[in-house]
Amino acid sequence: MADQRDTSTSSDADTQAINPSVPPSGPGCVECDESGSWWVHLRRCAACGHVGCCDSSPNKHATAHYRETGHPVIASYEPGEDWFYDYRTEELTEGVPLAPPESHPEDQSVPGPADRVPPNWRDYL
Repeated sequence: MADQRDTSTSSDADTQAINPSVPPSGPGCVECDESGSWWVHLRRCAACGHVGCCDSSPNKHATAHYRETGHPVIASYEPGEDWFYDYRTEELTEGVPLAPPESHPEDQSVPGPADRVPPNWRDYL
């Protein structure tokens, strides 16, 4: 399968990388919730709102989403964090406020969800 990542650096591509009107897909990683897995931290696609797990998580669904869709910018989906990351440059980048909610619920465990996190979860890092 061909690499679908958008390596363009034009301002039009940057505008399409972040859509502030799209809400997040839910309070947790979409694929982990479907498979019964767990995550360490959550990331939100700034283009479509897909919530995936970080690269410290066993399944790395946020990066997989980028590889599958070419959506290059993610935002932290953790309470109190407001950073954006661009997979094309592999650096933090500027962003704009996204549609609420800005993070998973504050009472949600990290890692989470609590009932699916194995007791030895640190061994997976």
